[in-house]
Amino acid sequence: MLINPNTSTATTAMMTAIARRTLRELGATTVRGVTVSRGPGMLTDPAALRAAAPEVLAAGLRAAAEGDCAALLVGAFGDPGLAELRAATGLPVAGLGEAALLEAAAGGRPFGIATTTPLLADAIAERVASLGLADRYTGVRLTAGSPERLSADPALLLDRLERAVRACVERDGARAVVIGGGPLGEAADELRARCAVELVAPIPAACRALSRLLQAD
Repeated sequence: MLINPNTSTATTAMMTAIARRTLRELGATTVRGVTVSRGPGMLTDPAALRAAAPEVLAAGLRAAAEGDCAALLVGAFGDPGLAELRAATGLPVAGLGEAALLEAAAGGRPFGIATTTPLLADAIAERVASLGLADRYTGVRLTAGSPERLSADPALLLDRLERAVRACVERDGARAVVIGGGPLGEAADELRARCAVELVAPIPAACRALSRLLQAD
């Protein structure tokens, strides 16, 4: 089950579709998307991430209690509620941020992050450090314009993200770039055709992490 920590059902549908496509290729059959009942429409600052964590935990506990859920995916780059779900449910759990960062840094590869949320830049750096990846992290490049404005204009979002990706590579020396955000999933797919660098899209990365966890059980 994919848990969307913001209250946009359209975002849930988009992320769930990407997860279904990825997991189908990996042999899974069913993915259900769930939207939290309370919270902001977008997670754009640390307060929103903190507020989302208990909502994610509640949704995951309900899924675990129903007994038909094999694994959980936290559908936000900041991974709100990830540790709590692992401790409380006993199910395989993956988060977009953790999975994407670990995949990008595999083999000691230098990696950067392109994202739309400037107020989360410090939280992102802290997450990188907590995973032991700071020595491979080339930094974050932020898109110009507010996240809300960019989300309402897909063409502009794609242009600004492409510029951020290129800055990660050309200015910072990244050899892989993470597209930092679950709601950026469709843009991440489109950017693959426009950028020569290895792009790591968080939703597919988390699906791959879940597949490995399920195979290990």
